[in-house]
Amino acid sequence: MDYAQTRETLSGHRARIEALRAEMRQIQADVIPQPVADYELSRPGGPVRLSELFGAKDDLFVIHNMGTGCPACTMWADGFNGVYDHLADRAAFVVSSPNTPDVQRAFAAGRGWRFPMVSHQGTSFAADMGYHRNGGWQPGLSVFQRQGDQILRVSDTELGPNDDFCSAWHMFAMLPQGAAGWFPKFNYA
Repeated sequence: MDYAQTRETLSGHRARIEALRAEMRQIQADVIPQPVADYELSRPGGPVRLSELFGAKDDLFVIHNMGTGCPACTMWADGFNGVYDHLADRAAFVVSSPNTPDVQRAFAAGRGWRFPMVSHQGTSFAADMGYHRNGGWQPGLSVFQRQGDQILRVSDTELGPNDDFCSAWHMFAMLPQGAAGWFPKFNYA
């Protein structure tokens, strides 16, 4: 197929993807929220309740990060760092991992991360949200809303190659060979 035909075919596929996304947004808008407990997590200043992470916002993004041992989770967090101000203008945003607050703080400082972090170590938070399976942590995103004294989970999704939350994979998909076996690293020196 020549370039013009390929471009036209791909444009048609992208239009179908956008129509499917519109359908998904409508399904999401109609969800019956899941009540969740007001978990006690930890941060450098001490314990913090899930309800406190909302700050002045009614919506909260929680990134379920596997911690300092995962270069892929680190790449996602690097990307979130770049859009943090935009996200935090609309909703509260926090990254949660099993690492201790001191380990998180040192790792975040080394990467230049600006977003808040909490540790779910010693809690059932990540497991209850579905992000601890088969004996290991899983990456994902949960979205919560605060309605009065109640915390509701309104959506969640797993994070991984080709998801909607890391542009690198979509950029690689534009290459004829795709990612070609590439996997994120902590450093590229």
